Amino acid sequence: MSAVGVFDSGVGGLSVLAALRAELPHERFVYFADTAYAPYGERGDAYVIERSRTVVEHLRREHGIKALVVACNTATTAAIHLMRAENPDLPIVGLEPGLKPAVAASRTGRISVMATRGTLASAKYATLRASFAGSADVRPVPCDGLVKAIEGFDSAGIAALCERYMAEAGPFGDAPGEVDTVVLGCTHYPLVKDELRRHAPATLRFIDTGVPVAQQTRRLLTAAGQLADSGSGGLLLQSSGDVAVLEAAAARWLGLPSAAAATT
Repeated sequence: MSAVGVFDSGVGGLSVLAALRAELPHERFVYFADTAYAPYGERGDAYVIERSRTVVEHLRREHGIKALVVACNTATTAAIHLMRAENPDLPIVGLEPGLKPAVAASRTGRISVMATRGTLASAKYATLRASFAGSADVRPVPCDGLVKAIEGFDSAGIAALCERYMAEAGPFGDAPGEVDTVVLGCTHYPLVKDELRRHAPATLRFIDTGVPVAQQTRRLLTAAGQLADSGSGGLLLQSSGDVAVLEAAAARWLGLPSAAAATT
């Protein structure tokens, strides 16, 4: 049975993987973390495109994947159009910050988008934000360093950066002029949602895109006649860097057992 490839620059895509495994329990997944070349969010488009191509080629050559989930906002914004053009036979699902559900959910019309600088500076994000002009006041909050802290299990750094960026994302509340919805525009950030919540009222909504991505993946697999509807599924963790770091992240953030294989 062919696997579904899941690709991120690091461990953040594990938040998407969790949603995929819940939605598609019979599928086999290969998760590839390009940690030797991360972080993507603070790099240029040409760099991200080159790495994305390399990872897709590896997943197709070594695993014959039947679909690809680009579980990385930065890689989606920089490279997904090329990935689709160069792999027309491969169903590919990407990510974008969840502005549409955020605008629909917000009562105050004030929304903050926490994301990497690369995502917020991209043309794709600019187009997305422009499509909601007049519907909501959207504030970008570039979260430099947060991905690195999460990747490094830097608890003190995570706590300090979450406090800093939540302060920039506020003021929070349900009154006019206050932010009532925060978009987590990077797959790493849902992994530290509990820490972010420490700096927000209980009424604040956090929007991420793991569940919609999993649902879209199901739709594409069904349309292609490739949905696995029996069996126990499976998971292989791979990394361009130290696979032990990915295993530790899967164990910490998702409670997954340490069972992985490294690749270059």
